[in-house]
Amino acid sequence: MSNETVAERAVTAEAVADETGKSDNRTTARDTLHHIVIVGGGAAGLELATGLGDKLGKRKKADITLIERSRTHLWKPLLHEVAAGSMNVDNHALDYLAQAHWHHFRYRYGEMIGLDRAKREVCLAATHDDEGNEITPARSFRYDTLVMAVGSTANDFGTPGVKQFAIPLDTLAQAERFNRRLVNACIRAHAQAEPVRPGQLHVAIIGAGATGTELAAQLHRTTRQVAAFGLDRIDPDRDFRITLIEGAPRILPALPERISEATAGLLGKLGVDIRAGAKVTEVRKDGVALADGGFIPAELVVWAAGVKGPDFLRDLDGLEVTRSNQLVVTPTLQTTRDPDIFAMGDCASCPREGSTAPVPPRAQAAHQQATHLRKQLRNRLEGKPLKPFVYRDFGSLVSLGKYSTVGNLMGKLVGGNMMIEGYFARMMYVSLYKMHLMALHGSSKVALETVARTIAHRTEPAVKLH
Repeated sequence: MSNETVAERAVTAEAVADETGKSDNRTTARDTLHHIVIVGGGAAGLELATGLGDKLGKRKKADITLIERSRTHLWKPLLHEVAAGSMNVDNHALDYLAQAHWHHFRYRYGEMIGLDRAKREVCLAATHDDEGNEITPARSFRYDTLVMAVGSTANDFGTPGVKQFAIPLDTLAQAERFNRRLVNACIRAHAQAEPVRPGQLHVAIIGAGATGTELAAQLHRTTRQVAAFGLDRIDPDRDFRITLIEGAPRILPALPERISEATAGLLGKLGVDIRAGAKVTEVRKDGVALADGGFIPAELVVWAAGVKGPDFLRDLDGLEVTRSNQLVVTPTLQTTRDPDIFAMGDCASCPREGSTAPVPPRAQAAHQQATHLRKQLRNRLEGKPLKPFVYRDFGSLVSLGKYSTVGNLMGKLVGGNMMIEGYFARMMYVSLYKMHLMALHGSSKVALETVARTIAHRTEPAVKLH
């Protein structure tokens, strides 16, 4: 047995002892290391844990722990594909335990519910399985440096009926839940004796940002593919209807107007009903009520109208937060009331150079902040001053699945702002995901996985049917 294998088994045994609370009180070499705890295993948190594990954990310069309430990771911009059924999750989900083992950090399963800054401890709730049996007890983890990367959750703005009848797309479980509801609705409509009733197979998507808009295009294609697999009593053109509802005057309100217009034109050709300038007052079991008195029949409703920080951030041992529950940070990404606590990604309100608005909650911002903190935390351990984070907007891309991709590129490379569309835009969109994968695995493994997924894709249905 090699020395490397012995070392790996020792680390695994220590991790098991740490989880069960049965380790003895003797001080180990690991206890003397600077302990960096990262809460949240989204794109930013997992990239940071992986980078720090490779640079600091592997060399025993720091102890890196990632705390996450899920078992597997999926890049959040792909959730609309899961919801539509156009992606096989098993081919893209990453196991946190495996990633931690490969990249020299520790993964701890649990959900953060509180913070004790005086003791420098992160408090986790107990976890339970589907039968109610306890998996892990309520516990705490000590930190020297804490990084909050817990992302965001749907903001329903207190709209009646959203929690009961609409499904947000914040997590993989929610995306899979909507897909199951969609497939079940199709099978139910095919099997029932009576004709498909109005609204039974209608989908209302509330919020026409990137997620809502991309989902509308994906659903147009996948609903027709589901019907094509033997559900011949369903007429896609007659029975399916997709309505995209946006309170702003146009869809994609955060993006340049010409991208909004191009996207609206493409969706219009697909038959997607766009309701811009429409305020939702209530979500019901059979549809959506509007402020102007209108009603949109739809038994399948997705809420994608806004985000906020998780509710537990609102009272996190005195840390400053915004009205939308985001932790307020300085340009160095340190929280305003505790320099030992950092925040990044959607849960952080970070000042933006040359703008009164903060850094936007976008995937490219999270990626840039993870890259920035990976370098700055290494400097911090060496006693070097921290450099401020500077956000660089490289543009925006909106994928409409197989139909098209539109967006704009920004920066010196293109001489300012250039609109792109079609195949080139699609390749740029795919490259964003590949950049995330390379930050986690390296270029060689990503290349091999790309080939394997391409081969596997040819042997599977183009849409998930269960």
